Amino acid sequence: MARDGDINEPTREFPDYPTSESLRDRAEGSPDPDLGPGTPASGGGAARGLLWVLGAAALAVVVLLGVQATGLLPDFRNPFAKEQTDRSQPPLLKSIRDLSRYVAAEGNFQVVVDVQNDRRNVPDFLLNERTLFVGAGRVEAYVDFTKIADGAVVVSEDGKSAEIKLPAPQLGETDLDMDKSYVFAEQRGLINRLNDLIAGDPNRQQQIYKLAEDRITTAARDSGLTARAEENTRKMLEGLLRSLGYEKVTVTYTAP
Repeated sequence: MARDGDINEPTREFPDYPTSESLRDRAEGSPDPDLGPGTPASGGGAARGLLWVLGAAALAVVVLLGVQATGLLPDFRNPFAKEQTDRSQPPLLKSIRDLSRYVAAEGNFQVVVDVQNDRRNVPDFLLNERTLFVGAGRVEAYVDFTKIADGAVVVSEDGKSAEIKLPAPQLGETDLDMDKSYVFAEQRGLINRLNDLIAGDPNRQQQIYKLAEDRITTAARDSGLTARAEENTRKMLEGLLRSLGYEKVTVTYTAP
């Protein structure tokens, strides 16, 4: 039978159990006496330290974003962003020319140029150059009023009729539209490619452009564009002179 003074002493069969005071001491980080001296405390302190670090980092990000929103700091930019430097010279006005031409018609054309340059008895994979180019351009038909001769306008004595002699309409230069023109396909031999790497030919494409312009010009001559210009110019002058009180207007064209 146990004595009264030994009632609170733990025994081997009934070890000491944790009380509210011991649990509070462990929560506050006091070392467990059973772990011995020099043993680190529980992981609660490390967790609190990690939370402090994360909180400080989040606070720094919020402060930095707030300062940037106020405009005190420059915007963050990609250090590897693409930049373009324009070193072009300002335009130089070379001349001004007064135009006295009446553009009466305009034709829009499209031509497919298929040109191949090769050598006889040489395989195409070695020496061959073939370009398929789609060219789009326009040609104007106009009447040059500066070429109207003296006495070309004859008005009747009663002022009711007028006769006008104009120079024949002519075609302007072919304007190749590079925004609508493109190289559809291109084949080049091995020697041609090596030559491009060593020397190159910056005028190679210009030859294709010139050929496309020539074919468009030929097509404009055969399209009846000048006849359309004659008719449109005649209608314009007839309507203008009739509005001035002339009852009869005759427009003729001299031989080109």
